Amino acid sequence: MDILRIKLIFLQCKFILVAFLNVSYHFIPNPLRSSYLRLFGMRIGKRSCIHRYCKFFHVGKFVMGKNSVVNFGCYLDNRRGITIGNNVGIAHNVKIYTLGHNIDSPQFETKGSPVVIEDGVFIFSNAMIMPGVTLHHNCVVLPGSIVTKDVEENAIVGGNPAKILRKRNVINPPSQSYNYWFAL
Repeated sequence: MDILRIKLIFLQCKFILVAFLNVSYHFIPNPLRSSYLRLFGMRIGKRSCIHRYCKFFHVGKFVMGKNSVVNFGCYLDNRRGITIGNNVGIAHNVKIYTLGHNIDSPQFETKGSPVVIEDGVFIFSNAMIMPGVTLHHNCVVLPGSIVTKDVEENAIVGGNPAKILRKRNVINPPSQSYNYWFAL
């Protein structure tokens, strides 16, 4: 067997493992989900949770701090890595991408970078975070926004592409706890 064939078999096994994670995760009770995700190489902080019907694109390459939540139906493209800080709220149907394609290439080769979401960030529903973006401390992303560039600290952004609308008045929001046992 040549090296290319072995790589293809390994890649298919990885796809099967990711598919198993995405199917099985929905049946795990909320208090056990963080432990279950740790089996797949993900790091989840205390009192943080990821609700059902979220889709991962890779095993591992996912770090989440304390008191944070990812609500139902989110796409978490962790192929290049996603880091989520403490006290972060991510609403339903948010899509976080770390990998895309080079549209200037004849073969559309893949290109991407990790996404970093720092402490105190809140992302409203249906927002899209594109590869390589850093959302700095306490910023807010409004519903339906498409974030293509870094967002500065305490900024409120919205639109397509997302632009700064104003600064937040709250500098250090209190810590949150979203770990509901029977949430979606």
